[in-house]
Amino acid sequence: MDPTHLFELVIGMFVAIIALHYAADRFGLPPSVALLAGGALLAFLPGLPTITVDPGLVLVIFLPPLLMDGAWSIALHPLRRHVIGIASLAIGAVFFTCAVVAAVTHLLFPSLPWAACAALGAIVSPPDAVSARAILQRVRLPRRLQILLEGESLLNDASGLVLFRFAVAAAVTGGFSAVDAAGSFLLLAAGGAFVGIVVGTVWVLFVRRLGDEYLIIAGTTLLCWASYLLGELIHVSGVIATVTAGLIMGWYQHTVLSASTRMRGTSFWTVIVFLMEAAVFILIGLSLRGVVERGGGFGVVAATMGLPILAILVALTLARFAWLFGSDLVIKFCNLLGFDRYTPLGSRGVTVIGWAGVRGVVTLALALSVPEGFPGRDLILVTSFAVIVGTVLVQGTTLGHVISWARLTEPEAERAHLSMSQAEAAMAQAQFATVQSLAYDKEGNLIHPQLLERYQRRAVAIIDYAARTDHYSPILHAHFDVVLEAVATGRRELIRLHRAGEIDDETLHELERDLDLEELSAISAKS
Repeated sequence: MDPTHLFELVIGMFVAIIALHYAADRFGLPPSVALLAGGALLAFLPGLPTITVDPGLVLVIFLPPLLMDGAWSIALHPLRRHVIGIASLAIGAVFFTCAVVAAVTHLLFPSLPWAACAALGAIVSPPDAVSARAILQRVRLPRRLQILLEGESLLNDASGLVLFRFAVAAAVTGGFSAVDAAGSFLLLAAGGAFVGIVVGTVWVLFVRRLGDEYLIIAGTTLLCWASYLLGELIHVSGVIATVTAGLIMGWYQHTVLSASTRMRGTSFWTVIVFLMEAAVFILIGLSLRGVVERGGGFGVVAATMGLPILAILVALTLARFAWLFGSDLVIKFCNLLGFDRYTPLGSRGVTVIGWAGVRGVVTLALALSVPEGFPGRDLILVTSFAVIVGTVLVQGTTLGHVISWARLTEPEAERAHLSMSQAEAAMAQAQFATVQSLAYDKEGNLIHPQLLERYQRRAVAIIDYAARTDHYSPILHAHFDVVLEAVATGRRELIRLHRAGEIDDETLHELERDLDLEELSAISAKS
């Protein structure tokens, strides 16, 4: 394809992303569903060339920044507290689901070698980080379930990749060793974690010495790919390397980044992640045409593979539920024996976690990377795509209803010790104490009376608000409604002065920035 035409297709894809997101918001659909369906429709437009996706390139371009974004923003303390549950999902559930899918596939297609069945199981077993993020951003879950799903989505790709590589190698060589596979997984994970620690530490050291915020933002953006590529270069897990680096960078961002860098960097990164997440679903939809053509057309695929694929999809879903319910029973049994460190999720919580296992980009990339001539390659491709479409369209559209049905509540142990208003009160007290210590000169003379009075008044007001939030909340909302109206009036006057030529562009931008900050502060205070 001509490079210019390729660029035009990319721009067209981004235009389609905006249009499909808008349509999803208007009709109340999950954006992932609208994007996937839109991409599938675009794939069959007359005159549009067949889109071929390089699986290795897809993983390298999209996976590192999306993993980094998840690791950057995840809560580290709950992640450590629930590490056993996350490992159960990211490793145990993936391995168990792979085994179940392989067994069902071999039962349906006895002539297909076990290694090929295992390869299909490895491809469709890990729920996708991108799909999980796209869904979790639109629903509200108790903190424990949110951490379990986010942690699983960050780490399970490594399990799936290792299983897939061993299955392909077994199909080629005819041999497989579970001991070697387990040892290789541990080595890859440990090596990836080491690479991530090195990259994260280097980032912290350099950010503390770099003065230019644009260099910091650019360098931070590039490090997601650097950690992934470095891990893959030395043959360890690039996924684990990226996640580990992201966890370190997310932990230290509050102390090494300036306020300006953090605000600008967050805005830039949010747009990048939005476009990448959306592009993944569009690419999955665009790949439909090639997958169907390889399978011989819709008619042939539906007639020869329809029922077996449906059986595999059902087995895949039931395997996840079986593992989750089994794990919950183990926890309940341990509680009966006196080991009560972990609390069972309960049947409703397990149902929500099980239904959230949506597949996406990793499944697609692994399926497309199956070598030519591999046993059952067409079946693997079609089944993998059907699993992606089925989980996104069915589970993605109904997860919100399942969560509403479950009526989950936050356990007392998972709740934060302080509410936001209480934390704000503690912060205001600390600020007042600092101002109070600096408001006097060495001779004890008060040199900052207005500043001291302002911070004292602010601390008293915030402490009073924390004690009587329900009483003050309507008053506070009305207060900031007035602030927002005043900001809007000030902005209109500023624009009038600029249009009349009474102030220059520099004055406009400086005063407009002050109004923007005041507006954002008021909006944040209202929420």
